[in-house]
Amino acid sequence: VSIGAITPEAKKIATYFAAKISLATGYDVKVEDKGEITLVLDSCATFSPEGYALDVESSRVQVTACSPRGLFYGMQSFLQLLPAEIESAGIVRDVDWEAPAANIIDSPRFAYRGIHMDPCRHFMTVEEVKKQIDVLSMFKINTIHWHLTDDQGWRIEIKQYPGLAEIGGRRIEGEGVEYGPFYYTQEEIKDIVSYAAERFITIIPELEIPGHELAAISAYPGLSCKGDPVTPRNIWGVEDIVMCPGKESVFTFLENVIDEMVALFPGTYFHIGGDECPKTSWKQCEDCQALIRKENLKDEFELHAYFIQQVEKIAEGLGRKLIGWDEVLEGGLPLKATVMSWRGEAGGIKAAQLGNNVIMTPNTYCYLDYYQENPEFAPLAIGGFISLEQVYDYEPIPEALTAEEAKHIIGIQGNIWGEYVATIEKFEYMAFPRLLAI
Repeated sequence: VSIGAITPEAKKIATYFAAKISLATGYDVKVEDKGEITLVLDSCATFSPEGYALDVESSRVQVTACSPRGLFYGMQSFLQLLPAEIESAGIVRDVDWEAPAANIIDSPRFAYRGIHMDPCRHFMTVEEVKKQIDVLSMFKINTIHWHLTDDQGWRIEIKQYPGLAEIGGRRIEGEGVEYGPFYYTQEEIKDIVSYAAERFITIIPELEIPGHELAAISAYPGLSCKGDPVTPRNIWGVEDIVMCPGKESVFTFLENVIDEMVALFPGTYFHIGGDECPKTSWKQCEDCQALIRKENLKDEFELHAYFIQQVEKIAEGLGRKLIGWDEVLEGGLPLKATVMSWRGEAGGIKAAQLGNNVIMTPNTYCYLDYYQENPEFAPLAIGGFISLEQVYDYEPIPEALTAEEAKHIIGIQGNIWGEYVATIEKFEYMAFPRLLAI
């Protein structure tokens, strides 16, 4: 069997799948100008950028698309028609490599189809991340939201601030055992981002601010209001010690960190968190109160919005668009940011009505770290309960939106927070099969 492809883009995809098919079947699958399996890149094809047509007949297979991404997804669908052993990482004997005849015309409803991964609470190795990328690409998930910083761990090397990884990348567990230091070097980040891009997955980094940053504050205490020495948090939950918007040095720090991060992640978006930020320290901070007076802000909620606005300017200056959790709307100040609606759908509805783009990821349907079976018999989870059926039943566009407002719903995401996900096996158990419903 050979895979026929003419254009360089089509040949690249053909080579990827020829190697994959050869690995499982043991056949020598070549890439030539003509073949029994043909990939046709047709700029005139009337598909969306990720759409394709797949025709499986008795003597040929053809995938037609107007973009390389469409060809890639069409071939993934073809592999899903073959016996499941096609995904084996080694030659499988005594299998009839047959696919049923089919004519499939397919395109996604939403441009953003994502999963959230959290190595801060429990680290995932480079190889473990790559394995998940392979699986996600099978099911046409096109975005990984990578939560790289939190109270319990800082997981990305920043060369200007080595203490972030060396000090913020480790914690002392409740039993007195040191966890870490665990973090990704910049070379490892580049490798993972490139690996994902080859499979048409974009990785969006999250730098969680202004709350959930005790690991960073542990390395550089001056980022907080009081500047007292602290250590990364060794229990779950929300931390009261947060970054100080009243200090100009905090924004200089963020600009330097974001500058290094965007160089590693060439996508359009940059996620800044913005959720679960207690404002107790701001109320008692002279610098914060002085800033509130200087900027004529109403209260600490508007100060939070002001903080996000400043970071949005930094991101825009570096050519990135901001994404934030739905708390970024609470201060009432205007933002261009795309909003992730996680506390139910209310935040997404409000954002869409304001004209902001929205990614729906409500904890009532899309939190895959919740129990999926009877908690009495299931492995320990953070709480909640979301069944496979509930995820399949979810309609991402709320009825409260008009047709025009609904255009701002750009996609959906499943979230897996890592507090109770200590191994890659547990991650896979929590993710599947519910991620298929996503």
